[in-house]
Amino acid sequence: MSNARIAAIEYYLPEAVLTNEMISVEFPEWSVEKIAAKTGVHSRHISAEDEFSSDLAIAAGKALFARHAVRPDEIDYLIVCTQSPDYFLPTTACIVQAGLELPTSTGAVDINLGCSGYIYALGQAKGLIESGQASKVLVITADTYTKFVNPADKSVRTIFGDGAAASLVTNDGNAESMTALTYGSDGQGAKHLIVPNGGLRSGEQLQPKSDVGLRSVESNGFDLFMDGPEIFNFTLRVVPETVASILAKNNATLEDIDLFVFHQANAFMLEHLRKRLGVPSEKFFVALDQTGNTVSSSIPIALSRAEEKNLLSPGMKVMLLGFGVGLSWGGMLLEW
Repeated sequence: MSNARIAAIEYYLPEAVLTNEMISVEFPEWSVEKIAAKTGVHSRHISAEDEFSSDLAIAAGKALFARHAVRPDEIDYLIVCTQSPDYFLPTTACIVQAGLELPTSTGAVDINLGCSGYIYALGQAKGLIESGQASKVLVITADTYTKFVNPADKSVRTIFGDGAAASLVTNDGNAESMTALTYGSDGQGAKHLIVPNGGLRSGEQLQPKSDVGLRSVESNGFDLFMDGPEIFNFTLRVVPETVASILAKNNATLEDIDLFVFHQANAFMLEHLRKRLGVPSEKFFVALDQTGNTVSSSIPIALSRAEEKNLLSPGMKVMLLGFGVGLSWGGMLLEW
């Protein structure tokens, strides 16, 4: 019997670091303490000028191979989740396949999703394995959102960081370890988080407020725009509903869950969600102080850090939940 499970997770962060002190020098009205209080972030890693998503993805994959008993020639499918691809085409997954020296018999595909992307990628990996199409799937999340951020927009510059994570999903004949997968999307909210420039279509058609003239910034060619209040309201509406749906699908209660690992959006939002859900703080893992919001990689990086802190042990029930750009969301129960 085929049952998919996560066998290993590793992550990679670029060397360059942007601290709150560095941001505060540029924006004196935002003190170090104010930035930390609003976001929960003290520093974030920034990709170099010549470092792109495929580079981060390859580094994360190599870290996984180096630290676990896995060889590149064992991988038969590669999923790369990114919203900051190196090129419109070719697919970033094909570049990563070559960079990791995976067999040419390896399937390789991109998923263009952000904060919920890890859940969607795991769902696809689970389907590939349990339908017999693959036995070892490498799921890599990689984003360089900081390249999209306008340097003069402190509202998003304080939040986002770059990073990548590699997860090995394998066939386990034992009981299912990924259950109650739940997805959702609402394209009516697409305009609330958008990179309006750099694509084939002007983002101002979808979101007039993203116009750099109205924002009093000089365009950097991408100019990521986020309507913070709209994203916050969306999250407070969707996350409790999704948590309830996941629990219902598994005939479980909040008390049955050992650890909650949500998309690491910002500390203020996560604390609001924790209180609304009634989850004890010791069961609600937050780990974004040194990374910021790494988009699709935030959940696997948090899982890896929870393991580093000995907060995860075999058999624990973990709820994963991603939410954000799209608008899109997804969650599951994971037996560690």
